[in-house]
Amino acid sequence: MAEPAESYVIGVDYGTLSGRAVVVRVADGAELASAVHPYAHAVMSQTLTAGDHQALPPEWALQNPGDYVDVLRHAIPEALRAAGIDPAHVIGVGTDFTACTMVPTTADGTPLCDLPEYAARPHAYVKLWRHHAAQGQADRINELAHSRREPWVARYGGLISSEWEFAKGLQLLEEDPELYGVMRHWVEAADWIVWQLTGTYVRNACTAGYKGILQDGAYPSPEFCAALNPEFETFVADKLAHPIGQLAAPAGTLSAEAAAWTGLPEGITVAVGNVDAHVTVPAANAVQPGSLVAIMGTSTCHVMNGEILAEVPGMCGVVDGGITSGLWGYEAGQSGVGDIFGWFVDTSVPPEYAVAAAERGLGLHEYLTTLASEQAIGEHGLIALDWHSGNRSVLVDHDLSGLIIGQTLATKPEDQYRALLEATAFGTRRIIEEFRASGVPVREFVVAGGLLKNALLMQIYADVTGLPLSTITSEQGPALGSAIHAAVAAGAYPDIVAASAAMGGRTVGAYQPIPENVARYDALYAEYLTLHDYFGRGGNEVMHRLKALRAEARASRTGAAPARPAPATQEAIHA
Repeated sequence: MAEPAESYVIGVDYGTLSGRAVVVRVADGAELASAVHPYAHAVMSQTLTAGDHQALPPEWALQNPGDYVDVLRHAIPEALRAAGIDPAHVIGVGTDFTACTMVPTTADGTPLCDLPEYAARPHAYVKLWRHHAAQGQADRINELAHSRREPWVARYGGLISSEWEFAKGLQLLEEDPELYGVMRHWVEAADWIVWQLTGTYVRNACTAGYKGILQDGAYPSPEFCAALNPEFETFVADKLAHPIGQLAAPAGTLSAEAAAWTGLPEGITVAVGNVDAHVTVPAANAVQPGSLVAIMGTSTCHVMNGEILAEVPGMCGVVDGGITSGLWGYEAGQSGVGDIFGWFVDTSVPPEYAVAAAERGLGLHEYLTTLASEQAIGEHGLIALDWHSGNRSVLVDHDLSGLIIGQTLATKPEDQYRALLEATAFGTRRIIEEFRASGVPVREFVVAGGLLKNALLMQIYADVTGLPLSTITSEQGPALGSAIHAAVAAGAYPDIVAASAAMGGRTVGAYQPIPENVARYDALYAEYLTLHDYFGRGGNEVMHRLKALRAEARASRTGAAPARPAPATQEAIHA
């Protein structure tokens, strides 16, 4: 079944700020070339730069879908040129996307923001994964699900996220009902970009299961939706439901229009869409149960195959075949990781540090890492909570916020930087412990993504979790994973397991936990847990109150929508 050595596939990875295309050899997964194209409009979180430049309310994050098509027009042809291959030897294309990223469209897939009459309506644009303004709707979904004892809610750790399809769709209905009425399809961006490539709308099983609450072949009932809002009763039937495409299956073939954009042959296979984190598992050759793959970038998504179905509190979801056919795919995550480090460097480091870093030929992140690596564990006297973008797992509350405790007049930037590195590791350990307590074993921690280049951070994660840490061999994990899915869809391999073994790879045990470091971090982690439960489980609602006060103050100044009530805690929901 294997294709000849001169056959290639293209993987396209859509991230938060740019899209990347990689040319991959089918025979062995060799990456011949790649190209990146940044989104012209980036993330619209304060101003609608693609429309009338109106101010956006807090917690919004929008994008312009035209930027995604520009990646096809620019990154793929550039990668092909750099690879120096004959495009006629490309047999398939695979894509992945951040999730949950939603596009409201007409019946033919036209985004509503592309229609002139709706260009000034924020709800007409893409709601990026980190759009958290639907937290109020998510709170109501959770409260109703538990009051009705809906069986599906346990498959999501007991809580539905504000990032997901139902919460964002309900927000659209309640804040712009006219636009909701015009919308025909509520489409994951992962599926929308495949629609642009093939002319066919196929809803992928991964996002449908993890972000669309599709379990055992059914979505939440019309009765459930009507109880949220009478106008939401037909949401599934009218806006969401669509034929499901299985992962690594063909979604269609490349259209003539898309062939002209990309320089690829018309009619080659286009794989069913997927999520950036989930496609990375085969790229790391980590499809075996018990290998927890963390895709570490601006945020971290934790994904893993398991042999059994378990209900894990606070997980993002468990889906039958959600990663690999025949296994249960588990997902958890942290909403902010690299974003937190970036925020600190951008806002909290004095100018003399930039001068010192430049004198040593280092970037600020590298310089702070060098200084932090000279410290003994616990020397800075700090503990941080990694909630600057809210908490995705295990609390599922995006109204939580960041915290550093223990600061004195002697505290230095490198102290705070290291405390933030450690906080994200503590957050990952909290997730691992929840899996294990629920009967889902975690035996190996595998890292992919840009942050694996930070050796101090990797050693901290190994020491905090007490697990051997393996690293993916590819620097383009999601794009390689998409290419692997394309190879299977095109018939080059019988399944993902076989393709992963041939085309993926990881360095097993690249970092080993150091026993004395593990013991020191155990003590710090105990303090982290105290703060985690005090601020995150209803012991003190100060973070919620502060966020509400912030929103009220901003509303009084800008005329934005008033703040919503603070969300219910997990204890209140489960009571």
